[in-house]
Amino acid sequence: MQDTFYITYDLLMRTHMSPNEARDLENHDFANGPIKMISPGRVYRRDTDDATHSHQFYQMEGQVIDKNITMADLKGTLEYTIHHIFGEDRDLRFRPSYFPFTEPSVEVDISCFRCDGKGCNVCKQNGWIEVLG
Repeated sequence: MQDTFYITYDLLMRTHMSPNEARDLENHDFANGPIKMISPGRVYRRDTDDATHSHQFYQMEGQVIDKNITMADLKGTLEYTIHHIFGEDRDLRFRPSYFPFTEPSVEVDISCFRCDGKGCNVCKQNGWIEVLG
């Protein structure tokens, strides 16, 4: 779904971290308990570089598979992680979104660290910066 960089005919730079999740899911023995994993790494996509896009960036994906897991668990985990990384004073905004490889899916924005949500050139005058989807 994304254009990518081929090194050779058989070797390409990864466009997202999802293959790691698939491998872990295939190899996991649920008799030993649920899956809880995080997969961080560098990814590469053919994209035009600008203030908010780059052809290479770091991505972190995770999955939890267990009984009675809900969107509330995902939201709480993301809130904790984002506040730890960007600071407790950041406001968060969750927006439902569609990604063909995850469900449920959301995009998460934080209030701009430069203008504190008032609008500036960093946040494109809207007060929010998308940090994950």
